[in-house]
Amino acid sequence: MKFNYQARTKAGEIQVGTVEAASREGALILLQRHGLYITSLEETEGMPIYAKRFNLSIVSKKDLVVFSRQLSIMFKSKVPLIEALTTLAGQSSKASLKEKILKISEKIEGGTSFSQAISAHPKLFDSFYVNMVKSGEASGKLSDSLNYLADHLERQYNFRSKIRGAMIYPIMLFVMMIAIIFLMSFYVLPQLTSMLQATDQELPFITKMVIAGTNFIRGWGGVAFIILMIGGAIGFFRFSKTKKGKGKIDKIILKLPMVGNLSKMIYTARFAENLSTLISGGLPIAKALEISGAVVGSSVYQDAILEACDDVKKGEKISDGFKRHPDLFPDMFTTMVLVGEKTGTLDTTLTNVVRFYQAEVNRSLDSFLRILEPLIIMVLGGGVGVLIAAILMPMYQAITAI
Repeated sequence: MKFNYQARTKAGEIQVGTVEAASREGALILLQRHGLYITSLEETEGMPIYAKRFNLSIVSKKDLVVFSRQLSIMFKSKVPLIEALTTLAGQSSKASLKEKILKISEKIEGGTSFSQAISAHPKLFDSFYVNMVKSGEASGKLSDSLNYLADHLERQYNFRSKIRGAMIYPIMLFVMMIAIIFLMSFYVLPQLTSMLQATDQELPFITKMVIAGTNFIRGWGGVAFIILMIGGAIGFFRFSKTKKGKGKIDKIILKLPMVGNLSKMIYTARFAENLSTLISGGLPIAKALEISGAVVGSSVYQDAILEACDDVKKGEKISDGFKRHPDLFPDMFTTMVLVGEKTGTLDTTLTNVVRFYQAEVNRSLDSFLRILEPLIIMVLGGGVGVLIAAILMPMYQAITAI
């Protein structure tokens, strides 16, 4: 928010200007810190009412990556934290992100630590982020922790973007197939159907089936199908948000052919990446395991990691806990962790594991898409072929009957 102010300096001079803050109280604190005595403070009217009431700008993962990288660079360049945050807020194009940064800056000015200030925004800064900052503050190496965070978030963002990008083409083909079926059902087949029925000849079975299917889609059947799809999607989404539902879905995904193995490699790489970053940031092993398990993204892996965390608290090795779950953690991963524990280079070893599994994910993803794309094309071609056969067969019968 921007506020127009009028104030007096200690010398009694009148000063007028504009200040940006997350709230009216924040603006007052900021001006008073500059030795000004406020006589008038009003919010500017540059923003539409609906924008003030409803903050529609969504902070994406990319925004968080950019923020973390810029903050890391500025802090490493000895720019004071409050000044760095104020600068980043000023150049942010996202109103919601700007507001959060300004609120964090105000809390720090009020004596709150950086980790406590960002923990008030859990949707933007998760437990992983907060604990990395907290570790940096405790060790006096906040600059290094911010650098670890920036590198980690950037790698994860690029990795997820590659996976999402690879799935766009198959999804587009599937959507195109559904669109073609509906277009032909509403615009092409009805005209051809009326022509074929006008010949009064006995239609082939496949043609009757296509006509029945077209009538079904054009009638209440099409509406029922759309409602069923939307209702199913909403129901699945709500079910997946429950603890029981997420657990069942995660178990099913890990058992699917090809998809299960690919998911296991993705979760293993993500867990190793998170654990390596937290250990490099100076967190104790047990705490690092607890946080990594919470953000791994799979309830099945989370349970196994938290079990290993309990073992570590009892004095056992991390690798011992992973050995009990060979279906989730491959022998190579467990062996690499064991070597890292023995040599005291667990963070470096895990980084090498991450590189290996990310490369494996890329190869497996390419193989999966090479198989999936022709399958979708075959299904699409088969559907179109059935439609063409249903049209051409009665025409051929009519010509041969003449």
